[in-house]
Amino acid sequence: MTPAKKASEMTARELASYIDQSVLKPEFTQDEIRKYIKEGVDYGCKTVCINPSSIPVAKELCAGSPTGICVVCDFPFGLSSLESKLAQAEIILKSGGIDDLDVVSNYGFIKSGMWAEVEKELKALADLTHSHGALLKIIFETDALAPDEVGRATEIACKTGVDFVKTSTGFFTGGVSKGATVEVIKTMLDTAKGRCKIKGSGGIRDKAHFFTLIDMGIDRMGIGYKSTPVVLGV
Repeated sequence: MTPAKKASEMTARELASYIDQSVLKPEFTQDEIRKYIKEGVDYGCKTVCINPSSIPVAKELCAGSPTGICVVCDFPFGLSSLESKLAQAEIILKSGGIDDLDVVSNYGFIKSGMWAEVEKELKALADLTHSHGALLKIIFETDALAPDEVGRATEIACKTGVDFVKTSTGFFTGGVSKGATVEVIKTMLDTAKGRCKIKGSGGIRDKAHFFTLIDMGIDRMGIGYKSTPVVLGV
């Protein structure tokens, strides 16, 4: 949705409300996880985006703050069976206090034109996530897809009740990783038409790009821990 004012007119706190600060690197120590979650809370980010094993730390550090908890599921490849993916989602959500669940779609199904399977997966995940009172973001790994595939996948996400469509994991290995380009965000926005929200992730590392996407009407962005202070100008 187009914001009421330009990004350049927003305060740092207003800008931070667009950010899910990513704390996802598999090599992070526990001390690093604590440090970057706390930084996300201190900046006033909408959520911190974490791996499932970091849930206890995130609950501790986010307690009493406006910053919520976003957990990734079947990350970063999305290739588990639907039954396995749902089981992992259920375990995450049953831990309680989870605001958002970011699940990687089986984007190989998208590339294969297996649209019935894509729809089945997204509908099952949306129903499960909503039954626990959380929001579902589906990651399509758009660098692997053609524009028409992004558009059709977004349409299915809207149809099945997904809350957000998301561009990237940040861990794509199959080619050039561009992430949340203006072009792919425009495709998602034009297709969704307000029926679901848009989360850009990957490649958002400077204030100019961050501001451009806000002004386009993006709803959320996954920002790496190093880039959060850069895009906020703090």
